[in-house]
Amino acid sequence: MKILLLTDDLMSRVRIESRWKVAGAQLLTDRAAADADLIVVDLGARGALERIRSLREAYPAMEILAFGPHVDADRFREAKAAGATQLVARGAVTDKVLTRIAARA
Repeated sequence: MKILLLTDDLMSRVRIESRWKVAGAQLLTDRAAADADLIVVDLGARGALERIRSLREAYPAMEILAFGPHVDADRFREAKAAGATQLVARGAVTDKVLTRIAARA
């Protein structure tokens, strides 16, 4: 599975990406978004909603999973309106994607 992770949090990026790589995922750079099977967007990142909108416009059929604090229902609604196909709490994002990776194996 090819995944593009968009986050500004470097500590989270390293932790999340390492677990996904061990499970067999290939992590892509921003320039390779068109090749992704899944784009994962951190709602805490700068410009996250705008990024989701532009990705949705550029890739209408792309799976876009957005994650953020489970208590921020407004931000989740905004992400859905921007074009996210799935929403998940920050603490569950790693395992949610691991389940998808395993299902594709």
